[in-house]
Amino acid sequence: MGKLRVAIIGVGNCASSFVQGVEFYKKATEDDSIPGIMHVNLGGYHINDIEFSAAIDIDKNKVGKDLSEAIFTKPNNTYKFCTVPKSGITVQRGMTHDGLGKYLSEVIEKAPGDTVDIARLLKETKTDVVVNYLPVGSEEATKWYVEQILDAGCGFVNCIPVFIAREKYWQKRFEEKGLPVIGDDVKSQVGATILHRVLTRLFRDRGVRVDRTSQLNVGGNTDFLNMLERSRLESKKISKTNAVTSQLDYDIGKSNIHIGPSDYVEWLSDRKWAYIRMEGTTFGNVPLNVEIKLEVWDSPNSAGVVIDAVRCCKLALDNGLSGAMEAPSSYFKKSPPVQYTDEQARRMTEEFILKYGWKQSKPTKRKLTLKAKAETKTANRMKKTTAAKAKPKKRVTRRTLLKK
Repeated sequence: MGKLRVAIIGVGNCASSFVQGVEFYKKATEDDSIPGIMHVNLGGYHINDIEFSAAIDIDKNKVGKDLSEAIFTKPNNTYKFCTVPKSGITVQRGMTHDGLGKYLSEVIEKAPGDTVDIARLLKETKTDVVVNYLPVGSEEATKWYVEQILDAGCGFVNCIPVFIAREKYWQKRFEEKGLPVIGDDVKSQVGATILHRVLTRLFRDRGVRVDRTSQLNVGGNTDFLNMLERSRLESKKISKTNAVTSQLDYDIGKSNIHIGPSDYVEWLSDRKWAYIRMEGTTFGNVPLNVEIKLEVWDSPNSAGVVIDAVRCCKLALDNGLSGAMEAPSSYFKKSPPVQYTDEQARRMTEEFILKYGWKQSKPTKRKLTLKAKAETKTANRMKKTTAAKAKPKKRVTRRTLLKK
């Protein structure tokens, strides 16, 4: 089905893990099961079909460097799990706007020179999909870049909590241009948000009333340093809070929920520690409390999700879909246009892939076989889920135990 050309805005830790991941898994076979990846071949696009077409940043230590070098340049401090060969992609000088906050400006110096013509760069590099990795709070910068992306005719995957895909105005703009958008705010493989969502859903499904809950996060990367500036946190708190409360069918009250970044601890580097507490009421008005601590390397935790998201975005481009992609957004993002349970979102995304995959090239025997395997795998997963729910539990009696 050809290649998938991806441009990156913001060459930070998340970009580093994304680029490393594409290189690390480029030789994976179709039958490999890769942690954090839905399918090695997703709808006809293998991981090694992803090519990086452009990279944009404002840091003087990164601009002008090859992408393979820039992803390991300080202040980047994420886990290095793969050596990336020279890419031939030079990091270009981007637009700043509100992308450089008070605390980031203490560790990042803007590169000299003019901003590159972004729309022209995307067109000339034949970019298919653009991934947004700007710092949290980059409201004006993100919207400025979206205008360039629309002008260039690219699909868009928004990994930060600036609301684009979920907003009617921007949905309409992408629809008018005939382009897809997947967003907003990436939902990691197993991060604090997904863990908190699942616990919340578990309480609801088991009939435990959620009375109060909190999620406190600390980390040592530039994302957490940037979020010391509380004025940049509004959309982040909204995104994370809505992702959790959407799993309840009742309002627990604003004063009973607190979710958000809490502090910057430099020696944690790209690790994040999340502390989740839930207080509920069970049968007989008896209290039930749960406390969990999650320790995770923050950026690799989202890289596989983005690898799948850009491939879904390319499927949308191939099929002439436009506007917000509801199914992939609901599975890959914290703040999609419509919230679903994670089980529903996964099923919808699998159905999206089966419906729109393998269409832009001749149906060779190999591709038909891959599609059939994917359909069988998805069908079996759904059957197992349905059977597990429907299967009655065998009653254990005293007589049964005596027979044993």
